[in-house]
Amino acid sequence: MSRETSVRTVRFDSRQNAVVLIDQRRLPHEFQFVATTDFRETAEAIRDMTVRGAGAMGATAAYGLAQGARAFRGSDLGRFAGHLATVYRELAEARPTAVDPVNALDSVLAAMSAGTTVATQQALALDAAERFAEEDVAHCTAIGRHGLKFFPDGTRVLTHCNAGRLAFVDVGSATAPIYAAHAAGRRLHVFCDETRPRCQGASLTAWELSQAGVPHSIIADNAAGHLMQRGEIDVVIVGADRVLGRTGEVANKIGTYTKAVLAARHRIPFYVAIPLSTLDWNLRRGTEIPIEERAEDEVLGAWGVPTGKRRAERVRIANPGSPARNPGFDVTPAELITGVITPVGVFRPEALWKMRHRLGGETAQTR
Repeated sequence: MSRETSVRTVRFDSRQNAVVLIDQRRLPHEFQFVATTDFRETAEAIRDMTVRGAGAMGATAAYGLAQGARAFRGSDLGRFAGHLATVYRELAEARPTAVDPVNALDSVLAAMSAGTTVATQQALALDAAERFAEEDVAHCTAIGRHGLKFFPDGTRVLTHCNAGRLAFVDVGSATAPIYAAHAAGRRLHVFCDETRPRCQGASLTAWELSQAGVPHSIIADNAAGHLMQRGEIDVVIVGADRVLGRTGEVANKIGTYTKAVLAARHRIPFYVAIPLSTLDWNLRRGTEIPIEERAEDEVLGAWGVPTGKRRAERVRIANPGSPARNPGFDVTPAELITGVITPVGVFRPEALWKMRHRLGGETAQTR
């Protein structure tokens, strides 16, 4: 089923006090929406990857906080603050590696602080969540403009995981320059590596590019080095779940570090595209980033539609009885990154801290 570009990954139904999401667990085989009706359901949708991707999780968390705030009954500000602390904690802990949800939650809370009554704060919460979602779209559009120069006619691109429309409210980060170049009539070919174990590259990025008419091929994760060695990849672009403003280190889907090492070995530019909400101005080193360990079943099995059948199912592909490790993310050092493409320009990763006043880190401590 095709997806209209006007359909957003995340939106809010104020009449039902529900967060409405594209169910990304079912793609590319089924296109469905799911509505979460309370903040705990919304947190679970983040946790089980009904919604995933930095900006999409951030917007979902922002809407979830507004949803939880609006569900409160009463006028006691003290009880309301206690309720909000519960909502905040549930949403913030759903996916610990990504910083966008926490930044989104903090921005909503900051906006609510201007209200002097529960009703006023509830209204401010939804307004702030909507602003975050709109800002996410604007940031991704600006990333496309700033990154366009790195995708001349004939460029062959490698992506990892999915940092496209599905990972944000719309447009995407890593895909934004690709879409901009395609719209400008430039010939491109995108290699989507499969991104085991959940195969977001094969299932989500490839689906998006197919909908947009962008030429692409799915490759096995381990094929990237071979293509680089043969001179078939000109540039690599990825998204991120957290970029440290102090060091330029990048936390992204597991396998990103491997691709960065390969790109450096073959002198291929390696770009990271992010909205400002993905910047973390607090942590001081990449080893402090919490790396989510997901269920081993993701590694031991696969999900898809068997040949000749209509419905998707999960099958085990690994040796029966064997255990697995499943870290969801890795950290790429700054020296392996050519540039960080942001809504306000392209920066060397080691220059982020120096440029923090332009990048939204005005209040970051200098100690």
